[in-house]
Amino acid sequence: MRVKLCLSLAAALMLVGCSSTNTLSGAGQQVRIVDEQPGAACQLLGSAEGSQSNWLSGANSEYDSVASATNDLRNKAAAMGGNVIYGITGQGQSFLSEFVPLDSKVSGQVYRCPN
Repeated sequence: MRVKLCLSLAAALMLVGCSSTNTLSGAGQQVRIVDEQPGAACQLLGSAEGSQSNWLSGANSEYDSVASATNDLRNKAAAMGGNVIYGITGQGQSFLSEFVPLDSKVSGQVYRCPN
């Protein structure tokens, strides 16, 4: 019984761990990332966070992982009705992340601006 439980748990963890990187949706492609705070014509919708699990995710580098987390953020911003993200911050690499595959996370403020 214990062996079956351990094998089932191992299989479930492998399936979860083998998740792919986040792809950018069609709506997410329309979301711009800006360095300057949007003007008064834009409406702040809130903040959002994108993440990428790095446990056997298929991300080949830290850059790929952060890019995938940014795709997730852009997709979430689009789902909120936003088309601009400002003030992106991300999780910096730590000593621990050299040994343990921590999730990559980015966050930012989501705005809806006139085209």
